[in-house]
Amino acid sequence: MKSRIETKQAPAAIGPYSQGIKAGGFLYVSGQLPIDVITGTFAGEDIATQTKQALINVQAILEAGGYSIKDVIKVTVFLKDMNDFVEMNEVYKMFFEEPFPARAAVEVSRLPKDALVEVEVVAYKDIILA
Repeated sequence: MKSRIETKQAPAAIGPYSQGIKAGGFLYVSGQLPIDVITGTFAGEDIATQTKQALINVQAILEAGGYSIKDVIKVTVFLKDMNDFVEMNEVYKMFFEEPFPARAAVEVSRLPKDALVEVEVVAYKDIILA
C-alpha cells in the first residue's frame, strides 16, 4: 500500500507527481528545487543558498510523513555545474551526520526553472505491524 505525502511547508509539485510517496517503511521524496514557499521564488542565486533551501524543502516533506533527516538512506543531488560540488557539499554537511546516507551527485544540462540544484531522497523507518 502506498500513500501520498503533501505539505504546504514545501513547494507544490509543478507537474503530475507527488511531493512524497510512503510505501511500507520507505518515504520517497521527489526532487526539490530551491523554491522558498513564502515568496514562490528561488531562495537565492548562489549554490550555497539554493542547496540549503532545497534541503529545507526535503526536510519539510520528510517531517510531513513522520520522518526526519536522520531517516534518509539515499540522496541524489542534481547540479547544473559540477564546479559547485565543493560548495554544495559544505551546506549538505550541515544537514546530514554519520553515518551519512548513500549519495550520488550528477551534473545535468538543465534543471526545472533553471535552478542550480535539485535534491531527492529516500528515507526508511522500520515499521511494526500489529
